[in-house]
Amino acid sequence: MNNIPFDSLTIASKTMSAEAAAALIPAGARVGMSGFTGAGYPKVVPQALADRMQLLHAAGEDFRVGLWTGASTAAELDGALAKADGVSMRLPYQSDPTVRKQINAGQMQYTDIHLSHVAQLAWFGFLGNLDVAVVEVAGVTPDGHLIPSTSIGNNKTWLQLADKIILEINTLQNPGLEGMHDIYYGTRIPPLRKPIPLVHPGDRIGQPYLECDWDKVVAVVYTHQPDRNSAFAAPDENSQRIAGHIIDFLSNEVKLGHLPKELLPLQSGVGNIANAVLSGLNEGPFENMTSFTEVLQDGMLSMIKSGKLAMASATALSFSPDALKEFNDNIDFYSKRIVLRPQEVSNHPELVRRLGVIAMNAMIEADIYGNVNSTHIMGTSVMNGIGGSGDFARNAYLSFFMTPSTAKDGAISCIVPMVSHTDHTEHDVEIIVTEQGLADLRGLSPTQRARLIIEKCAHPDFRPALRDYFERSLASKCGKHTPHILTEALSWHIRFVETGSMLAPKVLQDQPLSEPAQDQLMA
Repeated sequence: MNNIPFDSLTIASKTMSAEAAAALIPAGARVGMSGFTGAGYPKVVPQALADRMQLLHAAGEDFRVGLWTGASTAAELDGALAKADGVSMRLPYQSDPTVRKQINAGQMQYTDIHLSHVAQLAWFGFLGNLDVAVVEVAGVTPDGHLIPSTSIGNNKTWLQLADKIILEINTLQNPGLEGMHDIYYGTRIPPLRKPIPLVHPGDRIGQPYLECDWDKVVAVVYTHQPDRNSAFAAPDENSQRIAGHIIDFLSNEVKLGHLPKELLPLQSGVGNIANAVLSGLNEGPFENMTSFTEVLQDGMLSMIKSGKLAMASATALSFSPDALKEFNDNIDFYSKRIVLRPQEVSNHPELVRRLGVIAMNAMIEADIYGNVNSTHIMGTSVMNGIGGSGDFARNAYLSFFMTPSTAKDGAISCIVPMVSHTDHTEHDVEIIVTEQGLADLRGLSPTQRARLIIEKCAHPDFRPALRDYFERSLASKCGKHTPHILTEALSWHIRFVETGSMLAPKVLQDQPLSEPAQDQLMA
């Protein structure tokens, strides 16, 4: 792929400061940066770019860029550019508070995309030309290949498509990362696509390095800075109860012959509930498990260490400081059991379906019919984004969505009559879990799902009002397949916006159900 000979002088001739490199990014450029869930993102060029933006803004010049990444990054990238008012369009996922505030204020455009779709949309040309790639790597081989860092995400695609490339070589990243990656270059666009030849999470079907056209490299910047390594909170009682429901369910599925004793490859979203579930699996009865997931976090690292998890495939590492130390201290052990891939492979819907992945993702709310909102608060304010949950949920062998039954100290019910925003329809959601219980929705009609979700997953403070809404919906003149009272379907959200609580007036909470309604609900 290299168009010019590569030798030791190639890097030296292109090495410069972060400020000089940032000066090569023009206003209005579409910039693809590395980074996935706080791992492997460029650390100093974005900050230098933000400083340049602030100076130009002070001089009356408008300087903003379109920002593409793999997923979320960190304060040194998303936060710095947002505080400089320097991002016109953000995609495909974000978690920075300043970015979120600007999006919800209408000051930054945001395209929330299924993570498996991003690379192909870029290749199709649907996102426009990619002007600059800014990619962190752990090193460069003597023949000019790039040693990937702690995430891959969309880096392969950014390096291939960008007109200009800026590399950050992070010397703090562990040299033992070399060889852990599997970069597959066999993907094509229609009509030239062929099946991806991966049949087991541990298969290596590509090469350990990223290719780079050094003729496009305009700058090399050396850094020595850590990733965003955030500590996870210890699992609380609700998280542990959710984990217990899931493990009991999986154990029963093994007994029924629906799952092998080692389960099927696991996918887990990021967060404290996910880590609690993984901790429970680490202490549970299953052995020799595997994972095919986006992000490998503390819980899966502990499962690898204990021997419960034999192999893990992901696109990024996202560790707490303690877990990162464990990983770095024993990287020779972990590198044989972890494979990092581009997210177009780690999240590939056909692979998820063929491997039979067990998907476990968090949600903000679910309604009584099983529709899930995983991105928006009260229907209009985006939280983070859909991420890869849709890639996995629609195609998984089993699709779990998890949440505590209430939020905001009990003021919000996470089980509502109708979700205020739909990310995952009832057709993609098989199992809903709260600390109250687990609702297995497979094969049920909408009204059957509603009865089960209300009784198994809703908090007792909200259960009577949900029963009342469902009973009156069934008794109304609306269609009986998925009955709703449209004038009330979002009234819970309206009540919260207006009063700060979804709780109904006391008279409604205490109102007993009629005997026919009780018989119908318990049927």
